[in-house]
Amino acid sequence: MKTVFDVIVLGLGAMGSASACHLARAGKRVLGLDRFTPPHVFGSSHGQTRIIREAYLEHPAYVPLIQRAYDLWHELESEAGRQLFLRTGGLMIGKPESAVVAGAKRSAEGHNLRHEILSAGEVKQRFPALVPGEEMIAVWEPRAGILFPEACVESHLMLARRYGATLRFNEPVTRWEPDGDGVRVFTADSVFLGSHLVLAAGPWIRSLLFDVNFPFSVERQIQFWFEPCSNHEQFGPERCPIHIWEQGPGGFFYGFPDLGNGVKVARHHEGELTDPEKLRRDVEPEEIDSMRELLRRFLPQAGGALRSTAVCMYTNMPDFHFFIDHHPRHRQVLIVSPCSGHGFKFSSVIGEIVGELIGEGRSRLDLSLFRRR
Repeated sequence: MKTVFDVIVLGLGAMGSASACHLARAGKRVLGLDRFTPPHVFGSSHGQTRIIREAYLEHPAYVPLIQRAYDLWHELESEAGRQLFLRTGGLMIGKPESAVVAGAKRSAEGHNLRHEILSAGEVKQRFPALVPGEEMIAVWEPRAGILFPEACVESHLMLARRYGATLRFNEPVTRWEPDGDGVRVFTADSVFLGSHLVLAAGPWIRSLLFDVNFPFSVERQIQFWFEPCSNHEQFGPERCPIHIWEQGPGGFFYGFPDLGNGVKVARHHEGELTDPEKLRRDVEPEEIDSMRELLRRFLPQAGGALRSTAVCMYTNMPDFHFFIDHHPRHRQVLIVSPCSGHGFKFSSVIGEIVGELIGEGRSRLDLSLFRRR
């Protein structure tokens, strides 16, 4: 069977679902393919919650993108008729010279964002669940909060279908090849023709880039949910914001309030390199103990019974920025992965960017940080 589309999107997680939605909304004939049934637990877009924040510590260039992403998340909430975002405020905590504090402060000041600088004592007074060391300070940003990733992916896919996209699940792509100015995509049962191809396959991206060698790596990450051992009320979203810590040089972890399933915490990076087909999904006792040690230091009342864990994957660039660019040999192919472990919050705007790049040939947002380098 041969079917012709304007755009074929491979991978329908965070980036792919948003891309399919925006492309279909723009009137494109869209086919979306995924090897599983999204949202699923096998990639990078699961785990109940994701952080969204505005004073972007990674680089000030992200701020205009995240501001547009906020607008698009609110629009998606309204159109889908369900809650996708919960505002809690956010704390970036570390020593004054740490990447977390200095980076967030640089973005906040450079873009005139509302923020406060809090001492360790002020953090403890306002948010008693959090216990930073006396040498630490925090950047408080009031617009930060939580996205619900499974609901976000479901909403983008629902609207993509409503706008006319064809979505096929449990259909792995075996290969693709250029076909003149378009592409030909092969699955076990079908061949699809498209004018454009969007590669948004997350950790499977390497298997789809057969003729180029980008320095993408896949990293195993563990998410933990702990029952507070005392003062449960201090961990509710009204009293506990999202929080990101640099507990030592190059050592980062983050956490969420208790939304009914326990206090969620995870390290940011430091995971072992892996392959998506060989991912180690069991969590070892020593990995739990290591997280408990961080809780003892910084969230001492959070370290009760372990309620659950989940393993996901980061797909990284060496500089930990995004990769959003055309294939170097095939201009009709657009790569929108990896997103280096901090991309979910941007997926709404990245979907819009994909629509602009394919529809108009350019984006109105500055993407220079995310091109081939």
